[in-house]
Amino acid sequence: MNNTQVSAKTIPAQIVNGFETDGGGGNPAGVVLDADQLSETDMLRIAAKIGLSETAFVSASDTEGFKLDFFTPNRRIAHCGHATIAVFSYLAELGRVAEGDTSKETVDGPRKISIKHGAAYMEQLAPTYRMADDWVKDDITVAEVLQSLGLTESALTPGVSPMLVNTGNSFIVVGVKDGATLRDLKPDFERISAISEKLDLIGYYVFTTDRNATDKDATTRMFAPRYAIEEESATGMAAGPLACVLHDHMHLDKDVLLIEQGRFMQPASPSLITVELAIENGKIQNLMAGGEGRVSRNLNIDY
Repeated sequence: MNNTQVSAKTIPAQIVNGFETDGGGGNPAGVVLDADQLSETDMLRIAAKIGLSETAFVSASDTEGFKLDFFTPNRRIAHCGHATIAVFSYLAELGRVAEGDTSKETVDGPRKISIKHGAAYMEQLAPTYRMADDWVKDDITVAEVLQSLGLTESALTPGVSPMLVNTGNSFIVVGVKDGATLRDLKPDFERISAISEKLDLIGYYVFTTDRNATDKDATTRMFAPRYAIEEESATGMAAGPLACVLHDHMHLDKDVLLIEQGRFMQPASPSLITVELAIENGKIQNLMAGGEGRVSRNLNIDY
């Protein structure tokens, strides 16, 4: 009789709220440092045990400041905004990165990171847009997208159609006319997931610029059921595309935009994302999206 048992391994992890505002709110991400010896299977198992929308695994890089691998509870994801901010804010707190520029290596290539007064900013690419008439080849219509949110065309921001925007990850960005419409959305997560699969999206980013709803440039909600995220409170990789829409399609003549998220979640978890656009001859060349992070819990995860 073989009494040999395989002992579970244990690794420390932190829960860090990325894009916090006024000392609270933000979007919690798992952060696992010194993850060099973990396999992809290990990372997925640990991310599932942590159980947050994303967990970032930090290891050494031969080419950049750090290597980051991102996992949701059910799959790998190329980039994650709030988890990146969580990682680099925490590294700055530990003294493992200094003020100024560093970088991250990801499965989708390197990205510049800047540390400014302890806040972290991450580079995103120039935007690409796919308008609704191009979705037909993927058998998706605007009407189907609106139905998946419980919306009609009359609820949309006048003159701004839903569009697919990519600055590193793809999102459908949908503008609605007021805060009440944003608050009262009725997302059909099964439909959103199916549409996201067909268009290879992270999810939907729904926003309003209604001055009665926010004193920021926009307030938003984010739905990503394809990645086991029904709604999350801060999504830096979606705030970048929205800032591009505000500049390019809504003609907001600013190069620094403040994007609020999470105010209309239940329960609310307000977050603030700052997006800095690099504009040359009227065109966005790239952008930096950033904010502050705060450690909320320390864990030991058996895997």
